[in-house]
Amino acid sequence: MHRKSLAHRLRRSVTAAGALVAATALAAVAACGGSSRSDTAAATASATDKPVTISFLSYNYGTPDIGGQGTQALLDAFKKEHPNITVKPQGVAAADVLTKLQTDTAAGDPPDVAQIGWSKMAAAYQLLPIVPVQDIPTKSDWDTSMAGFNQHLLSAVAVGGKVKAVPYTISIPVIYYNADLFKKAGLDPNKPPTTVDEVKADALAIKSKADAEGAYFAVVDSGKSDYLTQSVIASNGGKEIGSDGMPSFDQPAAVSALSAMQDLTTSGAQPAITATSAVAAFAAGKLGMLVGSTAALASIKKASTGKFELRTTGFPSFGSKPAAPTYSGAGLAVLSKDKDKQQAAWEFIKFLTSAEGFTIITSKIGYLPLRPELATDPKYLQPFFASNKLLSPALAQLDNVSPYRSFAGKNASQAVVALQDDAVEPIVLRGADPAKTLSTVASQVRSVLGQK
Repeated sequence: MHRKSLAHRLRRSVTAAGALVAATALAAVAACGGSSRSDTAAATASATDKPVTISFLSYNYGTPDIGGQGTQALLDAFKKEHPNITVKPQGVAAADVLTKLQTDTAAGDPPDVAQIGWSKMAAAYQLLPIVPVQDIPTKSDWDTSMAGFNQHLLSAVAVGGKVKAVPYTISIPVIYYNADLFKKAGLDPNKPPTTVDEVKADALAIKSKADAEGAYFAVVDSGKSDYLTQSVIASNGGKEIGSDGMPSFDQPAAVSALSAMQDLTTSGAQPAITATSAVAAFAAGKLGMLVGSTAALASIKKASTGKFELRTTGFPSFGSKPAAPTYSGAGLAVLSKDKDKQQAAWEFIKFLTSAEGFTIITSKIGYLPLRPELATDPKYLQPFFASNKLLSPALAQLDNVSPYRSFAGKNASQAVVALQDDAVEPIVLRGADPAKTLSTVASQVRSVLGQK
């Protein structure tokens, strides 16, 4: 009953314009080794030269925002280069991807390619007939195509030394901040906070002197993703998930990290609202700082233009401990059993993650270019980055980003939802006792995962 009334109050508190920006941004937000295949390059070419149709399930496709527009631009560009391959896209809400894929698979009609969020990828590997992408092309084709890709990220997502799903729409949490509110509060926007304690101090100054809310860590994610929860816990030297895939979020470092998030709220430095309302407030110039995914950058930049000076800086640390943000977003997985469709799916994935593909993804949607040279190559994104420094902090963190960790087993997604709904939200927004709550939910999650 309390959650329903809270949600009702939050819906009334967000303006229509702010809600649209928040929905757009949060929809965007919402996982190596070689092959010994004997197929020849000629066989691969002949398989993709004949007409073939593949289906593509995407949570960005069809949305009335930059995510939808950017995805359509990718589809149009791919069609020009591959007129023999027809891609039939289908949109689905980010939170419903796994359920939709399970339903379609049970009906014998899974999509050939799917955009799957990293928080759902572990369960997808267990529940769905995913064909490892690295097994589809020849070793030579794979090595050539992935040569310019961020190798740290490829290694981070590999399972047993093999890339099953290729990183696609990837973002990293940063601090967005309103330089105008910093100046109004007597703060130097050229010296943004670098630690959680500094975020708190600057937030309280903004609230006291600038007639605005201070800061917001978007750990209460409406897409039921735990990427920011993992980032906060890891930055305090803890682990949300142990090496066995079981909960570690009830250990002291994790408890301390989420206690710090609660302290931001109870001190008044952070408003007790959801991420949806926080994004809307920041876009409207009523919140000084927003710690969240770069997936929201394009929407926030558009909303802030003409209203205030938007800046970004790196994810904050806990004192002298190194910041350890993890990535959010999605990977591209193949579910087709048909060899010709698998080859066509590889060509599609290869294009989406190519230099041209990431140029569209970054400039039109706002996700990170996962080919480092694009930021300095005049042919691609160098002009974009020369005039737009807002993604630079995230790019600087990409080579050191912490791997996204997944709970073990088929119920991994249920475990994430339980953590976010039953522990993170009550602790951060409603003052629940951190140690007791995390201990209780850890026991629940262990039971969900099959460990008593």
